Order: sequence, then C-alpha cells, then structure tokens
Amino acid sequence: MLKFFKILNLIFLSILYLNSQVSANEKKIKIGLLIPISGENKKIGQQIIKSTRMALKDIGENKVEIFLKDTNSNPNQTIKSANEFQNMGIQIVIGPVFFKNLIYLEETNDIIFLSFTNKTYKLPRNVVSAGVNANSQLNAIKNFVEINEIKKTILLTPKLDYENEVKRAVQKSKLKIFKHHIYDTEPTKLTAQIEKITNYKIRKQNLEDEIKRVENSNIIDKDEQLKNLNKKYTLGDVNFDSVIISDFDENLKSVVTSLLYTDVSPKDKYFITLNQWFDESLLKEESIQPIYYPSINKDNLENFEEKFLKEFNEQPNYLSLLSYDLIGLIYYLSKKNDLENLTSIFKKKNTFKGKIGIFDIENNKINHKLNFYEINDGKIKEIF
Repeated sequence: MLKFFKILNLIFLSILYLNSQVSANEKKIKIGLLIPISGENKKIGQQIIKSTRMALKDIGENKVEIFLKDTNSNPNQTIKSANEFQNMGIQIVIGPVFFKNLIYLEETNDIIFLSFTNKTYKLPRNVVSAGVNANSQLNAIKNFVEINEIKKTILLTPKLDYENEVKRAVQKSKLKIFKHHIYDTEPTKLTAQIEKITNYKIRKQNLEDEIKRVENSNIIDKDEQLKNLNKKYTLGDVNFDSVIISDFDENLKSVVTSLLYTDVSPKDKYFITLNQWFDESLLKEESIQPIYYPSINKDNLENFEEKFLKEFNEQPNYLSLLSYDLIGLIYYLSKKNDLENLTSIFKKKNTFKGKIGIFDIENNKINHKLNFYEINDGKIKEIF
C-alpha cells in the first residue's frame, strides 16, 4: 500500500511540475498525455513524462498545459481516461503507446490522438500514427534503390501481423518489387523457402555437373579449374540484385543466415532491411555486412540520449524521443492555427523538423523523412 501511495505521489508531482510551466494569465494549449503510468509498462510512461518535461523546458514558452491520465496498457482503462479528457474539453492527446489500446477511441470523436504506434492499417479515424511507420521506411528504401540504380529487388516478409502494413507501404511508395515472398519464421520451413527463392538446389546441381564435366575432360588447365570450382558452393547467379528483409532481431539474422547458406552474399547483392534502431548486435555480425536500413537521425538521437542521461541519470527509450518531438510538433502547429479548433491542425499540409527528423503532415497522417545507413566493417555509416 505504501508503494502504491508513492506511485500516486510521483504522478501528482509530475502533473504539478508540468502544469507549473504555464502562466495562468495566458491562453494555453491543452495537451492530454495518455500513457501507461501503472501496470507492467509503467516504466515506459515514466520516461515519456520525463521527456515531456524536457520538451516544455526547451520550448521556453508558457503556453502549454499537460494533463496526465493512465491507460494501464488496457483498452477499457484507455477509453475511460479518453472520455475524461473529452469531458475536460481537451482536443489533442499524445498516446496511447500500444496499438491494442486504440480499439475504442473512435467513440471520443472530439479528440485527435497522436499514438506512438507505427501501424497505419485499420486505425480509428481520430488516431494519427506518429511512429516510424512502414510507409516512411519504404520511401527511404525507394530512394536508395533509385540512387544505386538497382534493377531487380525482391521483398521478404514474415507471416506475421504486420504483413499487410508492408504490402500497403510498398504500394504507396511505388517501389518496384520484382517478387514479394511471404516466409514462415520457423527455422526449418524458412530455410526450405529461401532455398526455393534462390534456386539453391539447381545452382548446387549446376556446380556438381560442371565439376564432373571438367573431371572427364582433357582441358589443359583442368587442375586449376577444379581447384576453383571446389571453392564454390553453387554455380550460377540468382535472379535479383537486392533483397529487402522486413524483419528484426533474431528473425532477421535467421533470414540472412539462410541466404548465406544458399550462397547469396551481401558482398554480391544488396541486403536491405527495415529500421533497426541502430541495433549494436548487428555490428558484430560481420558475415551479414554490408547491410543497409532507413532510420531516424543518429546524431540527434545520440544528443538526446546524452541530454536525457545527464538530466535523469538513465538511458531513454526511443518512445521518449518521439514524445519530445510530438510536444514540439503540436506547439508549432498550434501557433499557426486557431486554438479553439486544434483537431483540424493535422489535416493541412505541413512540415516540422524534429529530433527524429522531418515530419510530413497531411490529412491526419504523419510520415517521416528518414536517413539511410550502412553497417559495414563493424561501423555505422550515414548514406543520406
């Protein structure tokens, strides 16, 4: 019970601190913060509160007022808190964090929610996806493909819940995909699928046939040719120049391992993936390098992490950086619009430069202009 009251006290002090940043004599921009401040994900909420403080401090204006409510990472609690915001006359809310908590939010049609989710498929009409979505990532990949004049690109997508997100993003980006393959993440099935995609058995048989042909021939450099052939695993090329792997973490490494097994190397073909958030474990995987991916601005992220660490003595999560930017984004757009009708500010075409990068806003949609990175020789290099 004592621990419970300590948490309540922390929440109260947070609200008090945030509200103390505003002047009572000025017309204020009221922003709701709908995040997990109890339950298993409360740590995420605590970091978002801290980054919100940083944003208010850096804006240096006394026109923003923050109101905090809990989702408890639960859809029913989320809609309860959202209704309370609506009764308070709040028109813009940052949150919720998780896609599953958006389910009932269309009931509160007087509010626009800037959700941290990166999913854009089947969103309630009053929810804007503020996360780094697949559309933004595929747009950056399209730029990379065009710059390098890559002719044939295949796309590998796992049979998971974001399969439709990737399909829709490819269509919107107009990235030319030679073939799109959906794969099973179960290792044995995955390897069999990659073997089929890369024509591995045919290429392996080609090598065996060529070795037999040379062995049975009378050519002058027979020994030299056999020596070279025995260094190979297959003979013949695959029918693509680059592969986009829309996966993460260990699943990503499993796909790349299967490609390497079938004698497809990143030294010969472009290996491209989605935003890996500068996953340092990839730096140690020399066999999969070079590998390319879109992401937010690395320098800005590192500067934010350094500042957050100095102020709060802890490393921020990536949602902290997004929440910091969303405060600035709302403030920037509200200065250009009527404070009495804030729900319309995401309908007009606008651009905002945040820490993550450039936000493109239009028709209640946010896309990010992302940077592009290469991991090679254990280092991360910015391409654009």
